[in-house]
Amino acid sequence: MLISLNQNHRKPEKYIIAVDHGTSGVKVAIISTYGEIMGWEFEETPLYLIPEHGAEQDPDEWWSAFLTAAKRLISKTTIPIEDLVAISVSGQWSCTVALDADGNHLMNAISWLDARGAPYIQKNMKGLINVSGYGLRKVIKWITKTGGGPTLTGKDPISHILFIKNEHPKIYEKTYKFLDNKDYMNFKLTGKFAATFDSIHLHWVTNSRDINNIYYEDSLMKILEVDKSKFPDLIKSTDVLGTLRKEVAKEIGIPDNLNLKIMGGSGDLQMGAIGSGAVKDYEGHIYLGTSSFVICHSPKKATDLFHNIAAIPSANPEKYFIASEQETAGACLTFLRDKFLNFHSQEEKPHNYADLDRIAEKIPAGSKNLIFTPWLYGERSPIDDPTVRGGFHNLSLEHNLDIAVRAVFEGVALNSRWVLKYVEKMAGKKMDPLNIIGGGAISDVWCQIYADVLNRTIRRVKNPIQSNARGAAFVASVGLGYITFDDITGLTEISKMFTPNQDNRAIYDKLFKQFVKIYKKNRKIYQHLNLKSH
Repeated sequence: MLISLNQNHRKPEKYIIAVDHGTSGVKVAIISTYGEIMGWEFEETPLYLIPEHGAEQDPDEWWSAFLTAAKRLISKTTIPIEDLVAISVSGQWSCTVALDADGNHLMNAISWLDARGAPYIQKNMKGLINVSGYGLRKVIKWITKTGGGPTLTGKDPISHILFIKNEHPKIYEKTYKFLDNKDYMNFKLTGKFAATFDSIHLHWVTNSRDINNIYYEDSLMKILEVDKSKFPDLIKSTDVLGTLRKEVAKEIGIPDNLNLKIMGGSGDLQMGAIGSGAVKDYEGHIYLGTSSFVICHSPKKATDLFHNIAAIPSANPEKYFIASEQETAGACLTFLRDKFLNFHSQEEKPHNYADLDRIAEKIPAGSKNLIFTPWLYGERSPIDDPTVRGGFHNLSLEHNLDIAVRAVFEGVALNSRWVLKYVEKMAGKKMDPLNIIGGGAISDVWCQIYADVLNRTIRRVKNPIQSNARGAAFVASVGLGYITFDDITGLTEISKMFTPNQDNRAIYDKLFKQFVKIYKKNRKIYQHLNLKSH
């Protein structure tokens, strides 16, 4: 149920251009300062997979997609253009763009999926005494100052930078600033190099012990042997970075005298957490998109180094959020659809996601004990392992493709249950209900599977695919003084609730127990098959 702010306390309604820049494309929406979605447009952007764990995107294709979608949206909008007040960007987090002093990118952006920096971060993080691949003294230093530390997978921006430094030294030398995805988009909008206290965090070079005093930590940069001058100035997500460049305004159809404010913005995890409506301490949500997250806000720092989960700075500048990431979720369904169901299809209408829903819905819970492990491109949490790979387990002659489809839905949820276990342990409480957002949340059957597998009430936020954009609008609205973060719960509408079917409890408890064992029993096999040295 939607609970509006007291009309007497509302300022006149204005509108935000909210940018939700994901891996698959750029979504541009117009959203009111109170969260009402007025319209949106989307443009795809390709991902280029490189041998030996590489993944890149072209920043020019990002920017072109934004301009195309924004121009189309502005041309269609029915709101008065003069009521637009700001642009706020939510971007795929943990991407890296190397820019020269004129703002030209020097190579493709390195994606959050890219693990080519793993050997270099592993070398930097070793010590005389090592625990799980980390030098003991370095672990203590990083946890003390940042609440966590670089993952050994090589997928954090700091690993991207070390990869560039070691394998593309000329590009490293020419680089004026390294920017994350969102910060690159903000540069294109304003001409200013900057990052936010939350977006910079996965570079692991900022001291975040005090949420009100985050700064670059020289001692960490010294250990990593990176140049501090190549990192951008820091602001809050709710700060105004600048105004829209006049040439950009003209290109997308905005009067150049409107002077739209460009907000600091935030990454997709942070904006999703805000747009989910679960903004109070330890209120949890699940993001179910290409990847997946289990997240809740927290008033304090905490770290689970062994499961790659930590409380890190939020888009709410006064809070941390407990973050965990499942590398491939919706990507598993895309993989199944494109590489199996549609790969040699001669049908005029190939399978789509709605077809997969219908297939999964008719298969009984448990998929006849067929277990799918969703680790198609390594995993981050609750295991930090770039070598792990997915598969169907316990496959027999009694199974068929329809059962396999259901098993993929269930396997993604089983991994989320594994993640949830450690997020709740860190939070110190059971999180029930859980809000759900992202493209996967559109699926009734998947939401119900999540409710059954996790044994939690799942609440689907209205327009779940727009949650990152809505979060971007809310952050801008807070920064401009229209609302407070505390107002957001009341401005978030729940469209449907899914309660656990207790008839399926024993089935999923059994499958989950074996799901965890599959990794523990096979991790050395994955390492032998997929380590670069082999």
